[in-house]
Amino acid sequence: MLDGKVVVVTGAGGGIGRDIALMAGANGARVVVNDIGAGLDGSGQDDGPAARVVAEIKAAGGEAVASLDSVADAEGAQRIVQAALDAFGRLDGIVNNAGILRDTFFHKMTEEEWDRVVKVHLYGSFHVSRAAAPVFKQQQSGSLVHMTSTSGLIGNLAQANYSAAKLGIVGLSKSIALDMQRFGVRSNCIAPFAWSRMISSIKVDSPEQEARVARLQQMTPAKIAPLAVYLLSERAASVSGQIFCVRNNEILVFSQPRPVRSVQREGGWTPEQIAEHAMPALAASFHGLDVSSDVFTWDPA
Repeated sequence: MLDGKVVVVTGAGGGIGRDIALMAGANGARVVVNDIGAGLDGSGQDDGPAARVVAEIKAAGGEAVASLDSVADAEGAQRIVQAALDAFGRLDGIVNNAGILRDTFFHKMTEEEWDRVVKVHLYGSFHVSRAAAPVFKQQQSGSLVHMTSTSGLIGNLAQANYSAAKLGIVGLSKSIALDMQRFGVRSNCIAPFAWSRMISSIKVDSPEQEARVARLQQMTPAKIAPLAVYLLSERAASVSGQIFCVRNNEILVFSQPRPVRSVQREGGWTPEQIAEHAMPALAASFHGLDVSSDVFTWDPA
């Protein structure tokens, strides 16, 4: 499905990114495998993970090169895109998958913990997409696939930094889809459920968390790759601005925020009238303080 395409996959040294890179290569794409080889918290650097995935793609008969640049700054993102142009002469797709976790409850979260996670996830998705945008505009085609999360779409404990970044990516993706549709450029999000090195850092301190982790362990990163490869392909030419979710063998499409109920009063409102009339009338449409596991309560097939 990707014959002749050149694809960049960030954070592709392991987990979901690795499986997307491998499947893209198996479907004919020439792949830039980007990974700085850092720890879960973003520390350190090791060229091994990216090199190993490149070797796997080549061993299967594909073409790939490694990129060790960080997505967290604009210069690094530009070098990632340039690596594709230098090695293969073009660029057709980006999978913004790179990420780190620094989980902590909000009242304990430091500015550094906030900043680092937002820089890799949200800024990283912006930087790489922005570096690719002139290339896509020039050739009048291109596909961007961004990894969001139900932590942002629904909510999760001790992840204010990660949740904010992942919901921000949804807004970024929609804006790219709107701004660049006239150039034939598409942008979509995937919220993946899969057991990976990053997810393995989830704190397990209750029976409910143990049960959630046990369910996640049944969901392999390889289940995410088919949807990503499809979205990169020409078969998805009419699909843009959407939010998908993959849970094992399930593919879901998410709603996007729209008004659900309204009240009005001739002459406007006083604070007292809001308390007495507006809020009671609207309360039936309020959302509870759900976390992702409250919504996804069933075991996927």
